[in-house]
Amino acid sequence: MAVSQQVFLRDAMRRLNLTRDVFAARIGVKRRALDTWLLPEGSLEARSMPEVVQRFVTEIVENDALLSKYSQSAQSGPLRDRIAVGGKHQLLSVDQFTRESVEELFSVADIMQPIARRQKVSRVLEGAVLGNLFFEASTRTRVSFGAAFCRLGGSVCDTTGFTFSSMAKGESIYDTSRVMSGYVDAMVIRHPDQGSVAEFAHATNIPVVNGGDGAGEHPSQALLDLYTILTEFSRLGKLMDGAHIALVGDLKYGRTVHSLIKLLALYRGLKFTLISPHGLEMPEDILEKVAASGLHTIEQTHSLEEGLVGADVIYATRVQKERFSEGQDDGYTAEFQVNRAIVEQVCGPDVIVMHPLPRDSRPGAHDLSVDLNMDPRLAIFRQADNGIPVRMAIFAVLLGVENLVQHSMRDVTWSPPSHIGSDDAAFHGMY
Repeated sequence: MAVSQQVFLRDAMRRLNLTRDVFAARIGVKRRALDTWLLPEGSLEARSMPEVVQRFVTEIVENDALLSKYSQSAQSGPLRDRIAVGGKHQLLSVDQFTRESVEELFSVADIMQPIARRQKVSRVLEGAVLGNLFFEASTRTRVSFGAAFCRLGGSVCDTTGFTFSSMAKGESIYDTSRVMSGYVDAMVIRHPDQGSVAEFAHATNIPVVNGGDGAGEHPSQALLDLYTILTEFSRLGKLMDGAHIALVGDLKYGRTVHSLIKLLALYRGLKFTLISPHGLEMPEDILEKVAASGLHTIEQTHSLEEGLVGADVIYATRVQKERFSEGQDDGYTAEFQVNRAIVEQVCGPDVIVMHPLPRDSRPGAHDLSVDLNMDPRLAIFRQADNGIPVRMAIFAVLLGVENLVQHSMRDVTWSPPSHIGSDDAAFHGMY
């Protein structure tokens, strides 16, 4: 590069007519990383821009079509309108997002962090009521959504299971949705049948969030997973573009990986290694969608040892036995368990180990091993914690209050702990 990286980046921002915040979002990096690249070369805190970023920005500014695309105003209407489905402010699938809109949502999640970390409180949803309709058992997702809504000042009404519901008495999804819409201001729905959440959404105009529909999708989980990866990469000085992601386990019925791989495919030059037992491979329609862009490499293997080599992220999943057909064998044996031995053997010191939870910790389950609990590379609890700011952001955007949050914050009146868990790593404090 003939000119300094500071001059190069400032010229790119000028030609695109973008602020630092918007420019960082457009090229997929954190604002704080961009700031270190723009510091004078003699500064002790200055950092060299990764080559992949230089190539990406160069490609944009030297291509008229890309220059026009990336220089468009970031304010082309409220985010909730840009991710709307059928004109409704609902979140049913990750297909509603572009790279730009997902990173804009994450900017809102960043704003929510002081609230999620118990430093601040906000009441922007005071008076609003959330209906948590979980027709399938849930602990983490249901409580996470409820806590996120409450932390913005709203209140929550919960219902769980079919046994005592009106639907067990023969009421249709349409009737249930319409009636509940008269009681609450937003709904989160989990249902064991794929496509059922879309039926609920069709019957109402209030915000509906898909909390998981059978073996279909789990968009909020995928969003918090991607947010976690970006946050961990920022800490490690890595970029999403060009990353190697290993997805391990039940890829056929695991709805979290169905949503996550489609979100990850919004980035550039990723290598996906899909590791599963025979019969539990990723569905072909999802593979075709990811491969259609021609931007990524997809490898499938039944060997954990071979598939994890060089991975930046290991995303393990629990086998979804409840979705198996009668007599189906999961084939999930010890060689598919992600444990400390395999991580030490084939992975690097900065690999990120993730899992959507719950993990089956019983002997013989062969899920993500508990022997990684004290390893800082294990990100599952940081991942779960990120569900709060991301789901707060989802509610704020769908209900149109995201621009009110920052000015509504006030200090908490209680004393939160410095760390959430007794064994949390030092870099994962509350503050």
